[in-house]
Amino acid sequence: MRVRAVVLLVAALSVSCGGGLFRQYEYEEEMYLSLDGSATIYVNSSVAALNALRGTSFDPDPAAAIDRGAVRDYFTTPVTRVTRRPSLSRRSNRRFVHVRVDVDDVRRLTEAAPFAWSTYRFTEQGESYEYEQTVGAAAGKAVSTNWSGGEMTAFRLHVPSRLLGSNAGAPKRGNILEWEQPLADRLRSVPLVLQARMEAESILYRTLALFAVTIVAVVLAFVALIWWILRRGGKPAQV
Repeated sequence: MRVRAVVLLVAALSVSCGGGLFRQYEYEEEMYLSLDGSATIYVNSSVAALNALRGTSFDPDPAAAIDRGAVRDYFTTPVTRVTRRPSLSRRSNRRFVHVRVDVDDVRRLTEAAPFAWSTYRFTEQGESYEYEQTVGAAAGKAVSTNWSGGEMTAFRLHVPSRLLGSNAGAPKRGNILEWEQPLADRLRSVPLVLQARMEAESILYRTLALFAVTIVAVVLAFVALIWWILRRGGKPAQV
């Protein structure tokens, strides 16, 4: 029975891995969007994928030293800024870079070389906002690496207010949308469209307002309790 349980556990983990629980991506863009149009974007990519998709010329040799300054310079443009020193990692005998980028207006991201393969639209529609990003042509640069052919790419959007609809399917953990695409399709420039519609009121503001109301309610209850105690204490003793 114990052996059978272990076998079932291993099988379940295998299914989970295949279903994305431990999925690892060759290229990722993760955007934290604000309602004022500003955003923070995290790019996690193998050096080989960055070269092939965005046309950079970083050395993909896993034994080569990566110039973090050069990575920072690439992602620093007139409309984007790198606010932290890029970090590095290694997986599947490939080097990966991890970069945080801030932008004041997502609609201008197409002016920045690292993100120019996409067009961006972020508009107010009455009581809601609509975000649309179309990921278009990759650089198509030939690279030599040990890809197996099953690698994936991902684009994520952290919605700043209550989600009203999207073409990403069910959100992950409340307000996180994710679009996946096989790396092979991304290398062939198969278009990927990201669409999301959200309320015009920020989740943060709503949370702060709820917190403030709760604090006021607690203070009023405390004042009422003190008043009741003092009132009870002021009554003459019964004979």
